[in-house]
Amino acid sequence: MFKTLKEDVQTVFAKDPAARGWLEVLFLYPGLHAIWMHRFAHFFWKHGFLFAGRALSHIGRFITGVEIHPGATIGRRLFIDHGMGIVIGETTEIGNDVLLYSGIVLGGTSIEKKKRHPTIGNNVLIGTGVTVLGPIHIGDGARIGSGSVVIRDVPANATAVGIPAKVSGGFVSPEIQKLEHDRIPDPVADAIRFLEKQIESTNSRLAKVEKKEGMPVELDKYLENMKKEIIEMFANPQEPSKKD
Repeated sequence: MFKTLKEDVQTVFAKDPAARGWLEVLFLYPGLHAIWMHRFAHFFWKHGFLFAGRALSHIGRFITGVEIHPGATIGRRLFIDHGMGIVIGETTEIGNDVLLYSGIVLGGTSIEKKKRHPTIGNNVLIGTGVTVLGPIHIGDGARIGSGSVVIRDVPANATAVGIPAKVSGGFVSPEIQKLEHDRIPDPVADAIRFLEKQIESTNSRLAKVEKKEGMPVELDKYLENMKKEIIEMFANPQEPSKKD
C-alpha cells in the first residue's frame, strides 16, 4: 500500500512542474486525493458493500470536485491535473500512466446495465473539457485535444480533435511528456490543404493538356483580362479606366 502511495506522489512530481514539495502534494492536490478515495470506494464496491462504496465516492466528490463511480477500474500512475468537474462513469476502464485535465466526462450513452462507458488505454492524454461517450476504446498513446467530443474509437498513437472528434496524424511518445497542446493538428484544416493541392495539381495538368491540343481558352483569357482591370482599378482608384 505504501509503495503505491509513494508511486502516486512521484507521478505528480513527474507530470506537474508546479509541484514543489512532498507536503504540498500530499495535502493540496485534490486529483491525488480523488484517486486515493476511489481506491477505497472501489474495494468496498468489489466486495459487495455497494452503499459504502457510493458513500465514499460521494464524499470524495464533495471534497475534491472529482466524481469517480466506485465501479470504475483505474490503473497505476493516473494523474488528474486540477481535476474540478471530472466525471468518470461506472463501467469506465482506465489504463496505466494516463493524464486527465479538468472538466473531462467519461460518460455513457445507454441506460442498460452493460458496458456503457469508455475504455482508456495506457499512456493516454485527455485535454481540458473533453467528453468521451459510450463503450468506445481510446488506444494506447493516444491524445485528445481540449474541448473535443469523442464518440468513436481512437487508434493507438493517434490524435483526435474537434466536435465530433476526428483523428489526425500520429505522434511519438515524447510529445506527450512535453504536453505541447499548441501543436495538436487540425484534421479539417489538413483536409482543406489537401484539396487545395489537388485542385492546383489538376488545374496545372489541365492547362498542359489544353496547350498541347491547341484548345481555345477564351474564358481563361477573359478572366485574366478582368483580373488585370480590377487590379488596375484598385491600384489607381482616382484614375479612370483606359477604356473609358
